[in-house]
Amino acid sequence: MKERFSLAPEYRARTLFNIANALFFIAVTVAMVVPLWKVLVDSFNNQTSYGLALFPAKPSIDAYEMIFTQSSLLRPFLVSVYTTLAGTAVGLILCTTGAFVLKDRDLPGRKALSFFLLFTMIFEGGMVPSFLVMKDLRLLNTYWAVILPMAMNVYNLILMRNFFENIPESLYESAALDGCTPIMTFLRIVLPLSKAALASVGLFYGVALWSNYTQFAIYISDATKHNFQMRLRTLILDENALAAASSLGVSSKSVQNAAIIVAILPFAFLYPFLQKYFVTGVNMGAVKE
Repeated sequence: MKERFSLAPEYRARTLFNIANALFFIAVTVAMVVPLWKVLVDSFNNQTSYGLALFPAKPSIDAYEMIFTQSSLLRPFLVSVYTTLAGTAVGLILCTTGAFVLKDRDLPGRKALSFFLLFTMIFEGGMVPSFLVMKDLRLLNTYWAVILPMAMNVYNLILMRNFFENIPESLYESAALDGCTPIMTFLRIVLPLSKAALASVGLFYGVALWSNYTQFAIYISDATKHNFQMRLRTLILDENALAAASSLGVSSKSVQNAAIIVAILPFAFLYPFLQKYFVTGVNMGAVKE
């Protein structure tokens, strides 16, 4: 009995901590969800004055109809799809091959190479030197100027390297005894076992490339090569486009909010299907035994 009562204060402290922790995360969740919900509601609310409403006062899909019927948005949308798919593929190729090489502890200069890669995560040349490099490489106004700088992501490479290091060394040794070259080991053993990590890193690349605006603004001056984000920005800020929306009876605020929702829709649909791979891949690649 005395031992049970002696544990009571500790039990109460743990219970209070769990309650406070739950309330804190509920508050954080509400703080993140409410702004997004407001944007969604306002995108369907076809009126000029807005407040914090849970549901639209005048439900309408006119703003979405205006966005999806804009012929000028088709090419930028295809550009975004192309750069996202191509950039994700190139990024995964560079990331996985680099990680496979760096996971070898007998690699000459492994520590120096890892140091230089980590150094780039803290320090970078800056916008002007990067622009001059792209200019000298004659990559300006090409999609490679957008894809290549984002393809070699050191964080993704380290995450993938840690994942490869968690694969039992006996598998590598067995593959070598069976006559597999390093490339065959990489293609036939390592990659099939890394589906969760590939899905996680691929999602990182895809989100970054789809929402990319800065690279296009800096390196792409040809308006015909702008992506979906650049065109949506023009649609949101262009007074002529907003005036045309008003003339059609569509609130300019609804158009702006609908453009924001359209920009996040693709990965909002994909994420629930990739979530299990995302969580598994990050946990297995981030924890080193």
